[in-house]
Amino acid sequence: MSKPRVAVLSGFGINCELETMAVFEMAGATSQRVHINRIVSGEVTLTDFDIMAVPGGFSFGDHLGSGRLMGNRLRFGLRDQVREFVKAGKPVIGICNGFQVLVKMGLLPGDSEVSLTQTASLALNDSGQYENRWATLEFDPDSPCIWTKGITRMRVPVRHGEGKFVTDDPNLLDQWKESGQLVARYVDPESEFPSANDEVLPYPLSPNQSWRNIAGVCDPSGLVFGLMPHPEANHSTWLGATWSREDGEHGEGEGMAIFRNAVNHILSN
Repeated sequence: MSKPRVAVLSGFGINCELETMAVFEMAGATSQRVHINRIVSGEVTLTDFDIMAVPGGFSFGDHLGSGRLMGNRLRFGLRDQVREFVKAGKPVIGICNGFQVLVKMGLLPGDSEVSLTQTASLALNDSGQYENRWATLEFDPDSPCIWTKGITRMRVPVRHGEGKFVTDDPNLLDQWKESGQLVARYVDPESEFPSANDEVLPYPLSPNQSWRNIAGVCDPSGLVFGLMPHPEANHSTWLGATWSREDGEHGEGEGMAIFRNAVNHILSN
């Protein structure tokens, strides 16, 4: 089978597309930077691709809230294409600003009908400031998420000012937890696995005080995944915050597992 084709969206302030393209190619795919207007105009269609990625950045300058305007651009300009893409069994990932976009367009946490109804949001960090630090994530081993299969924990950097996952219906949190959609949570790196729980960790273990320490979620199918931290920024151990104090050989970083999972999913289906 030929290499999976990845559409890495760009334009309007997205600024992490090059490193997102790079990690997918390192994982065995071919990636193409595609300006969102080219898809809206019909010059390019999502059906030409196997995976879609919405990278980090500051789309539309974060005006009206991080990810709001880009989310509307996708929700109303590409509604049918996005729905057909997911229903065709093709994976989607949103990283940082991309996660905010997917949440505010209603694709995450989503529903089985892919109705694009918003049910959650990413609010201002409780610290009241932009957080640029490393965090430790723990992943739900029972989640249907195809992006996180076989991953237990991961160190990743966070770079955001609006990363606090919230919802106006707390009952939905229980539903999402039961269905395995609360895929990634912030944890204390000194704790034993598993340790993810609903009690919010103290700052800065939870850099934004997200409800239930939520760092990332998936949709019911497990195909659509979004997270606030940047796994593409840990594609090499040389990028780790403590690499100079660690013994052993350096090589591929922990973040690569997420992208390899998606590529392998396409190759095996």
